[in-house]
Amino acid sequence: MIPRYSRKEMAQIWAPETRYKIWFEIEAHAADRMAELGIVPRDAAKTIWEKGRNAEFNAARIDEIESVTKHDVIAFLTHLAEIVGPEARFVHQGMTSSDVLDTCLNIQLTRAADLLLKDIDEVLAALKRRAFEHKLTPCIGRSHGIHAEPVTFGLKLAYAHAEFQRARERLVFARKDIATCAISGAVGTFANIDPSVEVHVAEKLGLAVEPISTQVIPRDRHAMFFAVLGVIASSIERLATEIRHLQRTEVLEAEEYFSPGQKGSSAMPHKRNPVLTENLTGLARLVRSAVTPAMENVALWHERDISHSSVERGIGPDATVHLDFALKRLAGVIDKLLVYPENMQRNLDRLGGLVHSQRVLLALTQKGMSREDSYAAVQRNAMPVWRGEGQFLELLKADKEIAAHLSAQELESLFDLGYHTKHVDTIFARVFGHA
Repeated sequence: MIPRYSRKEMAQIWAPETRYKIWFEIEAHAADRMAELGIVPRDAAKTIWEKGRNAEFNAARIDEIESVTKHDVIAFLTHLAEIVGPEARFVHQGMTSSDVLDTCLNIQLTRAADLLLKDIDEVLAALKRRAFEHKLTPCIGRSHGIHAEPVTFGLKLAYAHAEFQRARERLVFARKDIATCAISGAVGTFANIDPSVEVHVAEKLGLAVEPISTQVIPRDRHAMFFAVLGVIASSIERLATEIRHLQRTEVLEAEEYFSPGQKGSSAMPHKRNPVLTENLTGLARLVRSAVTPAMENVALWHERDISHSSVERGIGPDATVHLDFALKRLAGVIDKLLVYPENMQRNLDRLGGLVHSQRVLLALTQKGMSREDSYAAVQRNAMPVWRGEGQFLELLKADKEIAAHLSAQELESLFDLGYHTKHVDTIFARVFGHA
């Protein structure tokens, strides 16, 4: 995680100060319940809150202690004792480090998911606005990168809206799945801590109780969470790649906004490069790079090992920070995207009407020709057009076999662009609803 691709609110979730505040709250809430059970003196639980609630935990001091203890939670508890005083001996009663670490990580991932959901909502809003703006703006649809049949630019954006709506639904599920709490003690048996402590801490921190933990919260939850982030990143890349292709000089149907004073190249003053969507493509790779390690973290030894720990210290901040930045950038790209309907129409016309070949094929079959003969007849007239040797409609009219089945007027009617957009309203209703 580097400042260039970090937004303050998301980065703050992963700051040491935030982590230590969460650690304290977990310990203090646990102490409260233990006081209710008579395990911890009520005055001690009260003192822990009074002295720790507004304390500024010193990350440098904790690091100094950890350099000796070689254990981060013990270093934190030692520093907490420096703040709280003698009552700190009642902190962490019957708990193990993973109770604090795992519950904290899940809180951080839950908060990160909340920010990412807001980001996705911004992307959805931008896509919806621009989709309706260009609902009936015709452009060429491409398969294998080659001109296929007409679509509309609004449909391209509607495709993306539906995809990010699915992304949102997946992230809502992933957030719920990761929002669990484990305060079950060594190897997860509650031998030295009452299960009601776990229930109390979970309620106070807005989490669900982990039904059964070992000494750690099961890592299949985390694998699912990061997998969802990876899929969202892939959706970002798909849309970014579409824009990059549309901005190519030979296409130029859409283009990233180029601000006053912006420079595209240090060598060539004329350049307007798709730098934002190229950046999004790279950020998507970084987010996806967290998925495989998260999957490999699932298989821990017996009731607990720490092979997952170093991984999560990296992928937790990096994946969420990069995805947060990417979603925010994508929303801006869509919101300010320059769209060129004239170029779209010019590209539609580049192949001299070949984009209507399927309609001619189907019309011939309706007139009695076999599909094979119809295909051959249409294709033999299409190939010269590829070579720049005439217009498709005129060649079809001059073909005696075709003329025997379709009149000139009938052929002309098959070249109606509006035919391809007649169900756009139906598709939009499916994506956006009827409102």
